Amino acid sequence: MLEIRPNCENCDKALPNDSLEVMICTYECTFCAECVENILQNVCPNCGGGFEKRPIRPKNELIKNPARKDKVLKPVSFNKFLETNKNIEPNKR
Repeated sequence: MLEIRPNCENCDKALPNDSLEVMICTYECTFCAECVENILQNVCPNCGGGFEKRPIRPKNELIKNPARKDKVLKPVSFNKFLETNKNIEPNKR
């Protein structure tokens, strides 16, 4: 089950459950769409994978399966996967 992390790992922008600008990788690294597009270039700095929009958990499901409360913050100063992966489609990496 998704953790529904509350913030962008890079810029710390609040990304609540109902946000339409949340992007996650296969390991659920969580970033805002602006960081994914402008800084990360659709390359996860932690695994090298691509990003997809995070689904929104229905409000009634948040009661029994709440979103994660604590933040994950690891600002990206260097993306070791960027140069080798930025021109390769995520499904071909």
